[in-house]
Amino acid sequence: MHTERFTFEGHGGEDLAARLDMPDGPVLATALFAHCFTCSKDIPAARRIAGRLTASGFAVLRFDFTGLGHSSGEFANTTFRSNVEDLHRAAAHLAGRGLPPSLMIGHSLGGAAVLRAAPDIDSVKAVATIGAPFDPSHVTRNFGGALDEIDRNGTAEVTLGGRSITIGRDFVADVSAAKLAPAIAGMKKALLVMHAPRDSVVALENATEIFLAAKHPKSFVTLDTADHLISRAEDAEYAAEVIAAWAARYLDLAAPAPPPGAPEGVVRVSEADAEGFLQDVVSGPRHHALADEPLSYGGTDRGMSPYGFLGAALGACTSMTVRMYARRKGWPLEHISVDVTHDKVHAQDAGTQDAVKVDRFHRVIRLDGALDDDQRARLLEIADKCPVHKTLEAGAEVTTEARKEDGPA
Repeated sequence: MHTERFTFEGHGGEDLAARLDMPDGPVLATALFAHCFTCSKDIPAARRIAGRLTASGFAVLRFDFTGLGHSSGEFANTTFRSNVEDLHRAAAHLAGRGLPPSLMIGHSLGGAAVLRAAPDIDSVKAVATIGAPFDPSHVTRNFGGALDEIDRNGTAEVTLGGRSITIGRDFVADVSAAKLAPAIAGMKKALLVMHAPRDSVVALENATEIFLAAKHPKSFVTLDTADHLISRAEDAEYAAEVIAAWAARYLDLAAPAPPPGAPEGVVRVSEADAEGFLQDVVSGPRHHALADEPLSYGGTDRGMSPYGFLGAALGACTSMTVRMYARRKGWPLEHISVDVTHDKVHAQDAGTQDAVKVDRFHRVIRLDGALDDDQRARLLEIADKCPVHKTLEAGAEVTTEARKEDGPA
């Protein structure tokens, strides 16, 4: 992934700070992300979701709404409608660069803004919300006694999530008048509603109302024990994984032809956690997995180890090769399972004279069905002919080249 940072003009002429994350390979689709109320484009949940999508071939634009993060202007002078207008301008900027957004993602009040903006952006085919309120005025419940001060003086300082921010009278009036039901009902986009049952900021009932107001296709996914900000890494990863998989059903993510010399395409592995070992593993736009190390080796155990993947390759190739042969012969093989274990053993244990250690993979193959002894013996012989088995036995050549990133991450 490489990143471009720039500004574009917001609704009132202010410079809005934006971050465009680009995939290392071809751009298959573009997503526009709207952050939560009083947050910024750089909160952990936004970073993780953007990283996951870029690993799947998405370009992802995140930006700070007027007066927030690194954007200029005064938040006290903004309204819900101005946030929606900022989203329209972000989408127009992307379209001007040849990257019209087909997916919009909104978190909290950003989700409400996305629901209001999406119907008017023709390029958008799918919308995902996270912890979004059905009634935007829901946010004013967190203002407490400041509402009276805002009514008297025009503005007031409100503390939200440990941060002090100035709220203006126009924002309160506009957000109180905003109604999302008509926009949701007429959106004509695929909708994914994600919400945590224990969300203490925006109650779960909001997700129910959004879901009921929407027309099909629509989906609802619970975020279980996540908090409103999706602050835990495992919750953000889960949300990112679901959004990427769900969006692939509604967007045209056709991958380009594989490069010469790589008939199966490129498997891209990118670091997901710079402080640990978690890796995103992507093969084309539709296949994703996580690689990690066990807790005992300093990892978080959220994915298979590299040797686990190697064992999976051997097991999968073995099963496929056996099935292909049995199918061709018309033999009554009902089911195959392959258990693979890996260990380091001294070379002499493997039948050589060297003292160094070598890798040993042990397979246990189970063949279910009314097979006779000769058929079982033949299928076990065929198992040794699987291409991955041959590669492991013969060894392989690995070539390496270094590439410098085009821009800062």
